[in-house]
Amino acid sequence: MTFNRRNDRNNSENSEFEEKLINVNRTAKTYQGGRRFRFAALVILGDRNGRVGMGIGKAKEVPVAIEKAKSVARKNMITVPVENGTIPHEIVGVSTSSRVLLKPASAGTGVIAGTVPRSIAELAGITNLLSKEIGSRNQINVAYAVFDGFKNLRTAKQVRALRGVDTSRSTEQSPKEQSPAAQSAATQAGEAEAGGSL
Repeated sequence: MTFNRRNDRNNSENSEFEEKLINVNRTAKTYQGGRRFRFAALVILGDRNGRVGMGIGKAKEVPVAIEKAKSVARKNMITVPVENGTIPHEIVGVSTSSRVLLKPASAGTGVIAGTVPRSIAELAGITNLLSKEIGSRNQINVAYAVFDGFKNLRTAKQVRALRGVDTSRSTEQSPKEQSPAAQSAATQAGEAEAGGSL
């Protein structure tokens, strides 16, 4: 009895990801002996926990094209920041002539989107989302546009870190957020210090 370790490893890697076949496109080329067909498959992989990937595979047979697409998707995984089941902020993803508007939604809204954005969002673990496809509705371009939007998402913590803002100070109350009593006490203390210096 023999074991194929490579297949076992691939099966263990595939077990953590859920896959979804979005589109299979058939092309034909005419030769002297007749027409020959080739297939292109668009596959989405995701763990429903923030990680999602997309791949396109081309082959003479559909199963081989799907396996190629899954291999490409595993190599191009991205991490989507998911907060309370939705995205942190509104964003527009762009790919060639396709644009996809992605907006956060409140709990209970669900994923209101087309076929491609819905599949990608669900496999990324997003449960509440609003989206609108603008421009070309080509499924491959729309998928690239959605991934472009997801790649450019930033959480508030990441933005503060990029701007060099101390996150420990952000928890302190600003003067505008202080209560009126605290503001009046601070004002009286300042006046007292000013009077003492005179």
